[in-house]
Amino acid sequence: MFSLREIFLRLTVAAVLGAIIGIERELRRRPAGIRTSCFVCLATALFTILSAELARLFGDTSGTRIASNIVQGIGFLGAGAILKEAGGRVGMTTAATIFVEAAIGMAAGGGLFKVATFATGLVLFGLVCLGWAAQRFDLKCHPMVFRFTTSHAENVAAEVQRLMAELKLSMQHFRVSMAGSTSIVEFESIVSHNQQEKIVAQLSRQGVITEVTPGEGLHE
Repeated sequence: MFSLREIFLRLTVAAVLGAIIGIERELRRRPAGIRTSCFVCLATALFTILSAELARLFGDTSGTRIASNIVQGIGFLGAGAILKEAGGRVGMTTAATIFVEAAIGMAAGGGLFKVATFATGLVLFGLVCLGWAAQRFDLKCHPMVFRFTTSHAENVAAEVQRLMAELKLSMQHFRVSMAGSTSIVEFESIVSHNQQEKIVAQLSRQGVITEVTPGEGLHE
């Protein structure tokens, strides 16, 4: 049986660790900020404590029954983060963060404070350091839709195919259409930020209107 002091300590540690992760999410303007992260850790810690206490109170030999269902329940919350924007195409990192916050909360609820703290440090390392490295070395690729409006579609279409071949990038939904007296060359490709800038720089010129919009695909 846990004392009230021990329960309060475990809940406080869980809430603080969740809030620390939430600060990073808040600074990046992600959906799951300080309060969400704090509550996820707090709730899972409380469920973990209740799982053990209720099992002891009612003589249930399966003291981990409630805790085991946390993993299933947190999946719905993570799915909600993914579905929040663009029809389920963004929020993968947020969903993964929520999932690991639940594990941290369970560790704190189980009294494994060192494990929970170390896991929090690893999460922050992944979010801050690995995120910086991915941005610094242009490792992230996103699906983008390129649209070029011009009066000489043949030249632009040929140049698009040549440029994409040079960059070794594949194209999807490549098409040339008419809009009144002008033509539109449009295609979708998964590109990094630097590759996107090269495509736009190479094809943008007088008489060509360039538009770049996010395409469908998985984003953070």
